[in-house]
Amino acid sequence: MRTLFTAEMSELAGDLVAMSRHVESAITRASEALLTQNVELAQAVIADDAKLDDLEETVDERCVLLIAQQQPVGLDLRTIIASLRISASLERMGDLAQHIAESARRAYPESAIPAEHLEIIEGMTVAAKKAASEVVALMETRDLNTAAGIVSDDDDLDRLHAQAYATLLSSGYSGSTQETLDISLLARYFERFGDHAVGVSRRIVYLVTGDHRGNRPRI
Repeated sequence: MRTLFTAEMSELAGDLVAMSRHVESAITRASEALLTQNVELAQAVIADDAKLDDLEETVDERCVLLIAQQQPVGLDLRTIIASLRISASLERMGDLAQHIAESARRAYPESAIPAEHLEIIEGMTVAAKKAASEVVALMETRDLNTAAGIVSDDDDLDRLHAQAYATLLSSGYSGSTQETLDISLLARYFERFGDHAVGVSRRIVYLVTGDHRGNRPRI
């Protein structure tokens, strides 16, 4: 019975790695679609989000069955509960990548990014892609230094998010209503993407260290 439980837990971990890889692909392609006005790539990201939803459903069903059939306790139970929350965060990260792709599709053949905000959004795409890559590595290794890197990426996204809004509120800003809406939403999507990555990071830190605050992830 324990052998079966161990195998199921291994498959659960594999499902979460698969979800994280899907998220990394989604944000990478959505960012490219946004920056290059590639409507075909944007559409592909939007269509592929259903695959991530299916993976989340698989994780949820597996977790429920493990709890019902195996009655886990201690670390095993915490791992299963954390997996449910991690899958929810990963699914939401996929949704945010989809929203970014939808912004690119809506503006096509024009860019959804006004020229004065291009550098800020480019910086956000770099930080978001780095965070996604580190989430994959974290799910595979549970390395605490990787967890700390995700927090650093989120700091960059928070800074750029604030910079984007400051530009919109500056006295010299003259963008249209649509441009203002586009930048407000895009900056928010990237900022929330980073927040969910931090959420995943803190769940893993808790499982490894028992520190539920996630204040000291670096080793």
